[in-house]
Amino acid sequence: MPNLNTAEKNFLDQITQLVEENISNEQFGVSELADAVGMSRSNLLRKIKKLTELSASQFIRNVRLKYAAELLQEGAYTVSEVSYRVGFGSPSYFIKCFRELYGYPPGEMGNRKELEEEQKVETEQELQAPVPKKKFPFLLISFLAIAVIAAVLYFLLRPASDTANKVKSIAVLPFLNDSNDTTNVYIINGLMEATLNNLQQINDLRVISRTSVEQYRNNPKPTPEIARELNATYLIEGSGQKIGDQILLNIQLIEAKTDKHLWSQQYRRDTEDIFTLQADVAKSIAEQIEAIVTPEEIKRIEKVPTNNLVAYDLFLKGYDLLGKPTEANLRAAIPYFKQAIQHDEKFARSYAAIAIAFYLLDQNKTDKEFADSINYYADQALFHDSKLPQSLTAKALFYMEHSEYELALPYFEKALEISPNSDVVLIFLVELYVNYLPNTEKYLEYALKGLEIDIVAAYDSSAASYSYLHISNAFIQSGFVDEAEKYIDISLEYLPENLYSQYVKAYIDYAKNEDLYQLNQSLLAAFEKDKTRLDVLQEVAKSYYYLRDFETAAVYYKAFVEAREMYNLEIYRSENGKIGVTFDKVGEQELADKYLEQYKTWAENDPSIYSNFSLAFYNSYKGNTDKAIDYLKAFTKQDNFHYWTVLFTPIDPLMDNLQKHPQYKKVFSEIENKFNTNHKRIKKSLEEKGLL
Repeated sequence: MPNLNTAEKNFLDQITQLVEENISNEQFGVSELADAVGMSRSNLLRKIKKLTELSASQFIRNVRLKYAAELLQEGAYTVSEVSYRVGFGSPSYFIKCFRELYGYPPGEMGNRKELEEEQKVETEQELQAPVPKKKFPFLLISFLAIAVIAAVLYFLLRPASDTANKVKSIAVLPFLNDSNDTTNVYIINGLMEATLNNLQQINDLRVISRTSVEQYRNNPKPTPEIARELNATYLIEGSGQKIGDQILLNIQLIEAKTDKHLWSQQYRRDTEDIFTLQADVAKSIAEQIEAIVTPEEIKRIEKVPTNNLVAYDLFLKGYDLLGKPTEANLRAAIPYFKQAIQHDEKFARSYAAIAIAFYLLDQNKTDKEFADSINYYADQALFHDSKLPQSLTAKALFYMEHSEYELALPYFEKALEISPNSDVVLIFLVELYVNYLPNTEKYLEYALKGLEIDIVAAYDSSAASYSYLHISNAFIQSGFVDEAEKYIDISLEYLPENLYSQYVKAYIDYAKNEDLYQLNQSLLAAFEKDKTRLDVLQEVAKSYYYLRDFETAAVYYKAFVEAREMYNLEIYRSENGKIGVTFDKVGEQELADKYLEQYKTWAENDPSIYSNFSLAFYNSYKGNTDKAIDYLKAFTKQDNFHYWTVLFTPIDPLMDNLQKHPQYKKVFSEIENKFNTNHKRIKKSLEEKGLL
């Protein structure tokens, strides 16, 4: 934590006290803290980040956890009781957060306190007692060594438990309509969607996305083939129909690779019992495959979205259209959701669905038509159910609409906490961490999780290529060269003409051999395949820049900046420094000054972690080496910067002057060491989560 003055310490004491005063209120979050302290949410976020290097939500969580540690040391409460007393609605999430902060589960707190006291007493006794001379206990060590070897052999050679080792990955295939009445298909689709949503909320399961399974609706395949394509351990098949006021539903649980039917059940329920039916199906499936379902997860699964069946029927009609999000379907879905709200003004799912539909209608449009409507319906959804993943997602999308990415992030992360298999939320988190809030660790973690549940390779080779490209790019940014090479090769297998993958592969190859000439030739080969690609054009220019062939680099950079200005494109502003240097080296001083000044302005206003790093480059080239070193030192405090930072800085012409500075080697060594330490930590974290 940075050195704090008295006013800053007082501020932290004040907000800590406010959190402690509301310690058992789970709803007391960043917005509530901002109101209590009389600040805007954005100002509070920035100030806490500056003073503690934590996000505001992390700060609040840590205050809760430290308070929890004190309660646990008293020994008067169980772990579950403590979790609720400090504002955690889920004991399992409390245990996870506690372990992350303290390195051990909360259940060990009492034992550790006793152990520390015993060790303290023993240490004091040892300091007071004379140390006798003893022979080295070879015999004892021999026995211990034999015991350790025996234990290792036992764990290596013992027969594995199928249940323990089996990954609980499950795919809910599209349910079939057993009735000739096609007007009721939306009800059967709704039952399938409810089953999927309920299972997605169970952290112990890996639930394949609806998008991945939808291809099998009209294209049935043998069960083992589906299992192989989806990498699923279990399949759920369902069929049903609505007969008058009753629903008839047949469910089968299948062990995918063997096509063995593990369990089947026929349900006949009155339509008024539809929510009980949906909860029973999910709980029965989880029980059959021995999934761990926490009390909090059971509570969410059993939660009734509305007590009005007419409202729910209208919602299902709209939701069926929302699942096929063409503009026409989105516009047709919204009236159904609004009608549902007329029948139940507290129906959070309908409010959230309207907000999401409006966001999708506005997506990729310059003029945002529905921004205010998204906010209204998202707020209504949160007001009526603040723990509903769709409510949280809707509010996050409002902030995405307004490019307020830091404000969107906690809503997405809370939604993922509640529904850890949500492919929609994972897609947005990957987008945030790669494009708007660069964080290589989070980018890689969420990209890998997304790949586990959204098996795009099963239904779209082009989409699969780009998904594996994302994974590869995430790996290489975190310094995992071999893994990056593996996934980029898979990407190119699915779509050999994917130019993004071709030039990322060129950089991965460079990371392996540091051969600039090979990098240049690979990029040229990609550019020859499509000379309209400005992204590849600037990569080619950059490779000549690194080779210090400034004459050729200038040719490519000129073509790039002319196209960028002609089409008024806000792209690759971070490259203006290299462009300015290139024009300076070939004697085009006016252009050099123009782009170097643009680079400086961009760097000064860059909200990402790289602002100080870029300003170090600028000041280095301008000869302000002491100032550049100060900026570089400031950058050493950052985490999760990408591998290219370490790889290309030593050969960048922008840094030539700084490399002569007496402190440069030491400071850059700090950056390298920090990257390597972070790389090892990420590797360990991914291994613990089963993602590597």
